[in-house]
Amino acid sequence: MFKTLRNAWNTPEIRKKLIYTLLMIVLFRFGSAVTVPFLNVDIVKTWMDTNATGGNFLEYLNTITGGALSQATLFSLSITPYINSSIIMQLLTYALPPLERMRDEGEEGRKKLDKITAVVALILSVVMAYAYYRTLKYMTDGSGNSAVKYIEGGSGIFAGFVIVACFVAGASFVVWMGNRISDNGIGNGVSMILFAGIAARFPVDAGRLVSLTMEEPSKYLFVSLGYLVFIIAEFAFIVFMNEAERRIPIQYAKRVVGRKQYAGQKTHIPVKVMMSGVMPIIFAMSFMSLPSTIQLFKPVTADSSKFYINFCHFFSTRSVSYAIIYFILIIAFNYFYVSIQYNPIEIANNLRQSNGGIPGIRPGKPTSDYIQRVLSKISLVGAVFLGIIAIIPIFISMADQNLQSLSMGGTTILIAVSVALETTRTLESQLMMRHHKGFLR
Repeated sequence: MFKTLRNAWNTPEIRKKLIYTLLMIVLFRFGSAVTVPFLNVDIVKTWMDTNATGGNFLEYLNTITGGALSQATLFSLSITPYINSSIIMQLLTYALPPLERMRDEGEEGRKKLDKITAVVALILSVVMAYAYYRTLKYMTDGSGNSAVKYIEGGSGIFAGFVIVACFVAGASFVVWMGNRISDNGIGNGVSMILFAGIAARFPVDAGRLVSLTMEEPSKYLFVSLGYLVFIIAEFAFIVFMNEAERRIPIQYAKRVVGRKQYAGQKTHIPVKVMMSGVMPIIFAMSFMSLPSTIQLFKPVTADSSKFYINFCHFFSTRSVSYAIIYFILIIAFNYFYVSIQYNPIEIANNLRQSNGGIPGIRPGKPTSDYIQRVLSKISLVGAVFLGIIAIIPIFISMADQNLQSLSMGGTTILIAVSVALETTRTLESQLMMRHHKGFLR
């Protein structure tokens, strides 16, 4: 990877794209430090440090925004509305025939889908901004002071409008930066913005471990070293699983073109073990965040019913029941996401039309059944891997509450490594197109 970066930097055209991408990331981090008017940032940060913990949905949002959510900055929503919009549109494309036809139209259809996705992202950003504003109104400190600073003698409507407008404008500007990176920079712009937000949290987590080690060296010295070894092993395992694939052999029959006869070709269909990426974790986390979201609006008190107390305890992010349900949901969503991505019947039909087939398997339904069996096995391996990556940090936070800020480590590392590998492949393809002598030796 470092050799690829060095070679890319030595190419003037690619170097300009790299510099452009870095400048956009710097601009994103600068916007993540600009606070929104009419807000008491100290109260927001204190409240988020208490409630956005243990791997709940608030902590997930705060992590992928690089900590901007907990500081109530201009980019508090970051790229999350656009990501949610992309997920919704991707699912609707398989469910609604008009969108499916639009997807099959090629470049023009893709542009139309991108416009619809942008509109949905804008609507979601307004909804999320208003929901966050409502949450900010309930944030108070020990003295009862609210996080929202209203104008004296005013109704608070103007302050609320400005806060919501700033969040929406920030989310829209982040999407614009992502699109500019895709057009003029390196890699997928949305992925790069997401990577920048996640990477900004790594020094914070490292500083947390260092401070704990300095406060109690006898207890946390070996814990910190063990966690460091675990992170390195996790990096290596994620890279290995990201590149792992199952190759289905394909044999094409002999064909005659004019007066020439071409021999049959042997190739394969690569089936990635991690074909669904981090999407099953995001789906499962969104589903499991509902109980914790309910608790934000109705906290557990002494007057709460026994059923509600047991319900909150059962779905607590530091309970074994939460980890088990989370693990099962990841497996279920992984199978669901793979099923909408791969169609074994369509693959089998395409093979038959091109005079190809799997050795030892008859064309038609036997071929589709064979591909389905392979997909089921590969999906199970990938789902179990994702589940382990997601729940191990939860058990770490259960073992020690001081380490609960690290409970998002597995998911964020998985996203960061995936984006890094994707960007490296993009750089390699850019170098391949230029064929400069000595670059590929």
